[in-house]
Amino acid sequence: MSESYWPWLALILLGAYHGLNPAMGWLFAVALGLQERRRRAVLQALLPIALGHAFAILLMVLVVGVAQIVVPLDVLRYVCAGVLILFGLYKLVKRAHPRWVGMRVDFKDLAAWSFLMSTAHGAGLMLVPVLLGLSSAERMQGTHAQDAHAAHAGTIGSATVLTDLTAVGIHTLAMFAVMGAIAVVVYEKVGVMILKRAWFNLDLLWAGALVAAGIVTLVV
Repeated sequence: MSESYWPWLALILLGAYHGLNPAMGWLFAVALGLQERRRRAVLQALLPIALGHAFAILLMVLVVGVAQIVVPLDVLRYVCAGVLILFGLYKLVKRAHPRWVGMRVDFKDLAAWSFLMSTAHGAGLMLVPVLLGLSSAERMQGTHAQDAHAAHAGTIGSATVLTDLTAVGIHTLAMFAVMGAIAVVVYEKVGVMILKRAWFNLDLLWAGALVAAGIVTLVV
C-alpha cells in the first residue's frame, strides 16, 4: 500500500519545494507588489506564475508519456537517470538564471517567464522518477486486473492520462499554496532583505537533488 502512496507524497513535497524556491516565482511576485505598493499585485502575479510552472511540468509529462510508448520502461529509466545526473552536474557548474522581461509585465509575460524559469531549472525533469513510479504501479495493477494484452491496449492508456493530469494538478497546487503563503508573509512582514541575511543557496540544493534523484532512479 505504501508503494502506491509514495509517488503522490513526492509530488506534493516537490511542489512545496518549488514554491519555497524564490527563483520559481514568489520573489518576482513580491518585487511586483513592492513596486506597486499593494498586496493585490502580489496575489495577481501568483496565478500566471503557477500556470507557467504547470505547463513546464505538463510538457515533461507528455515527453515521458510518448517515450513510454516507444521505449521499454527499463531503458527509459536508465536514460532518464542519466539525464537527471548530467543536468544536475550542469546546474552545479553553471548556476546562471535566464534573464528575460522587465518589471512591467502582464499575465502572459509572467506565465511565459515562469515556464522558461521552470524549464531551465529542470522542474519537470525532477518529476520523471515519480512519473515512472506511477506508470509502474498502474502497469502492475492492470496486469492483476486483466491479461497483459488487454491492460496494455486501452484501460491503462486512458487511466494513465488521467493520472498524469492529476499528478500535474497536485504538484502545482502544492507549489501554489507554499509560494502564495511565502509571498504574502515576505511582503507583509519580513521584506526581501531576508534573502541577504538568512537564505541559503536553494539552487545548489536543487542541483544536488537532481543528481541524487538520478542515482535513486538507477538503483530503485
